[in-house]
Amino acid sequence: MKFCIIGGGIGGLAAALALRLRGARVTVLEQAPALTEVGAGLQISANGMCVLRALRVVGDAPESGQRSHGTVLRDYRKGRIISRLPGPVAGPSYYYHRADLLDLLHQAAKQAGVHIRLGARVTQVLKHPAEAEVVLDGGERLRVECAIAADGGRSAIRPILNGPEAPRFTHQIAWRATIPWHEMDATPCASLTMGPKRHVVIYPLRDQRLMNIVAIEERSDWQEESWRRQGDPDDLRARFADFGGPVHQVLSQITEAHLWALFLRPVAQSWQNGRVALLGDSAHPTLPFMAQGACLALEDAWILARSFDEQSGVARALAAYETTRRPRAQQVVAAAYSNARNFHLQGPTRLAAQLALSVAGSRLARRYEWIYGYDATT
Repeated sequence: MKFCIIGGGIGGLAAALALRLRGARVTVLEQAPALTEVGAGLQISANGMCVLRALRVVGDAPESGQRSHGTVLRDYRKGRIISRLPGPVAGPSYYYHRADLLDLLHQAAKQAGVHIRLGARVTQVLKHPAEAEVVLDGGERLRVECAIAADGGRSAIRPILNGPEAPRFTHQIAWRATIPWHEMDATPCASLTMGPKRHVVIYPLRDQRLMNIVAIEERSDWQEESWRRQGDPDDLRARFADFGGPVHQVLSQITEAHLWALFLRPVAQSWQNGRVALLGDSAHPTLPFMAQGACLALEDAWILARSFDEQSGVARALAAYETTRRPRAQQVVAAAYSNARNFHLQGPTRLAAQLALSVAGSRLARRYEWIYGYDATT
């Protein structure tokens, strides 16, 4: 079968590779002139790692990933440790520089025989009875048996299946940055520092040579749905000036930062129409508070490809993919949304939550094992 994947990000390349390893002929269309990513880190928990291993992108001990040994929860005032959360029982998480993971998928896809076209912007996708027609900027048309839109949260293909949708601003802004780092730790952990209406997550990348920073604040003075707007590091420091401990040291070293306005779209009502399907953020954009955006896309990729093994015909395969993936995506997206509130508590509620975490942090950490213990490849 011939497939066209629209979007050369993590989900798109994983889907292309999963389909190609099953014998499909796959073309990836990426509108950017190069497969590059702005400097940022991401976490891949056990449910995402099992897909990367099944795709033979990484081995049992991923060389380019930074293994996590849990998360330290801190109070914002002086960086006081509230609790230490161990890593998930399902298996360790790994921290990746997004560009590194993208490169691993890119190289694996090319070696498997996936055709990757850069600078190819799709303007329309048409459904026909026996094929899908992908129209590129300039008028070129590609005819394939199935087209997969993996073109992100602001997908140009999603409205074709669901109609126009207005995103809702969550009144939260994410600052992102990476800095050189030289302090080695035998058991590197993520650090989550929580304050009123704000929190900061830091974790190491690339053998602890980089530190990744994500600082979230609640704001109302915003209109633009941006995801990598240039930010002023001095402004960032001023907004988190009362954060002490390790966060204060890390923020003081930032020389370049980007802003990401967190807008929310619901999980798509329609994921497919029998010839065209959505995958990753185009189907289920999620807030970053469970670190599951990339993992959900990897799960999608595997289940999509497996559906073509198990079902006869494109329409049945896509229907099975949607039926399998929609409930889980809805549950994970809802969990991420609720976590946003948990990180930004104020006053007596915040103090009570901190006490609960200090007493039962390890037990509370297991409440999300249903996310991390999921294995799409079994």
